[in-house]
Amino acid sequence: MASPVRHRRGVVTGAGSGIGKATALRLLRDGVDVLAVDIDEGRLQDVGQAGARTLALDLSDAQERARLADACEGFDYLVNSHGVILIKPILEVTLEDWRRIQTVNAESIFFLCQQIGPRMMPGGAIVNLSSSSAKLATTVEVAAYAASKTTILSITRSFAYALASRPVRVNAICPGIVDTPMQDNVLAGVSTLRNTRVDELVEARTRAVPLGRAARPDECAGLIRFLLSDDAGYMTGQAVNFTGGLVTW
Repeated sequence: MASPVRHRRGVVTGAGSGIGKATALRLLRDGVDVLAVDIDEGRLQDVGQAGARTLALDLSDAQERARLADACEGFDYLVNSHGVILIKPILEVTLEDWRRIQTVNAESIFFLCQQIGPRMMPGGAIVNLSSSSAKLATTVEVAAYAASKTTILSITRSFAYALASRPVRVNAICPGIVDTPMQDNVLAGVSTLRNTRVDELVEARTRAVPLGRAARPDECAGLIRFLLSDDAGYMTGQAVNFTGGLVTW
């Protein structure tokens, strides 16, 4: 008699909006048992209605991270998609600003990889969300955010080595311009600081992208799904650009 098919289980953080939400919905469509996490319980309503189990947590808090790790015993996938951004002139960034961004965007991902990675099923996979801003410095108004996203690339490489013997693969994606609420906030904030119109910023950014458009969150989710899948079974420690050609290194 054939063995029953084991359903894969995965946790997606930042699942209340943007790329995290799109990823959670994609995994659900593919039959994955999804635990969707966000700091804002209300934003999890859509993924909850689609079939995900939901959990509202502040992942900058060590006890909340430990709670999540306990809930992820034996999971197959971890997608670290949560994050915050600061839009502020680089010469005005305070130590408090810096520590908040690093705590949410980098520290939490380090310790989620550390605490969940060793509990994952052999053959499992982790995808961390970095950003094209980890490789570009043109938008200096988000310098603290960019630094945290660069840190994520180092975290990804280190845990790719640390978890390889399990084996659990660890990769990152570097999205460029993506149509998300965070992107809208960046455009609004930068336009104010530069005293220019949002539509002018959009036009200039789009011109810089060889493919001439922004990405959709579901397109990013497709790349994440590939990196989680067995088709990417020989990939680990990589930072995959998803920028429409804006970044090629």
